[in-house]
Amino acid sequence: MSAWLIPAIIVFIPLYAAFRKVPVYETFVEGAKDGFGTAIGIIPHLVGMMVAISMFRASGAMDMLLGFVRPLFDWLGVPSEVLPLGILRPLTGAGSLAFTADLIQTYGPDSMIGRIASTIQGSTDTTLYVLTVYFGAIGIRKSGYALKVGLFSDFVGFIAAIMICLYIFG
Repeated sequence: MSAWLIPAIIVFIPLYAAFRKVPVYETFVEGAKDGFGTAIGIIPHLVGMMVAISMFRASGAMDMLLGFVRPLFDWLGVPSEVLPLGILRPLTGAGSLAFTADLIQTYGPDSMIGRIASTIQGSTDTTLYVLTVYFGAIGIRKSGYALKVGLFSDFVGFIAAIMICLYIFG
């Protein structure tokens, strides 16, 4: 049933709109124009975020942070290979997905590292991307509280993913 649900919705919506005498194509084009304006408006925010992420990684700050936290995770028995994912995930969705795919390819999907990485990927969000795109699109400039809550939620999701995987699969 799930394989047919999305195509059914895609067919149903224009048919329902036509039945209600809504000009389907014109409405779609009008919405696309609004979407294009929104996309143009968020480009500076996206470029700024991408530059900041690149600087964070290229400066060695991520490696320094990992070196500081790695001994604690080794002492707790947590695979240190998933640490970069905990740092990358709030910053970049594509980067964290590529890192997760690399971990799964290297260690296997049924390894503890693969399971933890997959669970982290599903339990956290790309907080800085979300704040940049959504807040930038509607013009919100003060995002301090949202940033703190989002990063705290990512931290909790990261820790919970590790704990739950170690409990269930360990």
